Amino acid sequence: MRPATASDVDVLARVAAATFALACPPHMTIERIDAFIDGVLLRSRFEEYLDDGSRRVLLAERSGRPLGYAMLVDAEPSDPDVAAAIRLRPTVELSKIYVLPEAHGSGSARLLMEAGLDWARTRHAIGVWLGVNQQNERAQRFYAKSGFTVGGTKRFLVGDRYEDDFVMERPL
Repeated sequence: MRPATASDVDVLARVAAATFALACPPHMTIERIDAFIDGVLLRSRFEEYLDDGSRRVLLAERSGRPLGYAMLVDAEPSDPDVAAAIRLRPTVELSKIYVLPEAHGSGSARLLMEAGLDWARTRHAIGVWLGVNQQNERAQRFYAKSGFTVGGTKRFLVGDRYEDDFVMERPL
């Protein structure tokens, strides 16, 4: 587990493209998934994320092979639904946490989570929040085991259609 660097942008974009669909509900079309990847998870976007001092991108690896990544954002939520649901401030968003299918059950997600929570503490946050699709029960179970509880709902745009997410939060 380590902070990602500029030399990791290709790896991050590949892992992001390979894992995003795993978190999507069954009704989501490949066109919408591809539109999201093309708008949010491209190499150039990861370059921007790594240059943004309010973000931390973490990379999980084993023997030099990528297993997954996480991205956190130290900023007040701009979405009014999220802002209303969050009780703990200052807060950090766990924006992304994904592991490749071959890494499921390896402990990589737990290590990414722990490293992300540690970083949030260095930012003097007292809470961490995330959005998760309401149909993604596997992720919800993982977040609940990590101490997150549902505090509200929000909408999440993928392609040209909104999805319904739970807003989950945990204290640090």
